[in-house]
Amino acid sequence: MTTKEDYRHTLHLPQTDFPMKARLSEKEPEMVKKWEESDIHQKMLEKRKKAKLFFLLDGPIYSNGPIHIGHTLNKILKDIVLKYKNLKGFKAPFLPTWDCHGLPIELKAIEKHSGKIDRTEKDLRPLCRKEACFWMEKQRQSFKRLGVLADWNNPILTM
Repeated sequence: MTTKEDYRHTLHLPQTDFPMKARLSEKEPEMVKKWEESDIHQKMLEKRKKAKLFFLLDGPIYSNGPIHIGHTLNKILKDIVLKYKNLKGFKAPFLPTWDCHGLPIELKAIEKHSGKIDRTEKDLRPLCRKEACFWMEKQRQSFKRLGVLADWNNPILTM
């Protein structure tokens, strides 16, 4: 005969066909690839091509390093608002923007190439462009991994 004490350390779970491991680190890149291949953002806009336009300006972030919690919160909240507006019948595109010029980019390029460059405009400008493009691409991939749907192939860059 079983007692209450026998069940105290036992957990009875239902039997399912679900795998024991979620394997998110393996599945997530596959999901992102599927979204890119099927061009979900563009299809969503195509369904609403004659609808009233709702536009939310994506204030540009500097392309001078990896994304942080502020970038993440900014992009995800905008993504939620725009997806909601699309579901409500608006045509609501998400055009990502990056600020690819200015002091933060220059400081990053100087830091990376310290001692190897003349700080004149002709030497610094190509390095800044290269640095900004490098970080913009890293940030773009990070936002895609977060599930943000946008027109990633046609960003607005302030070079």
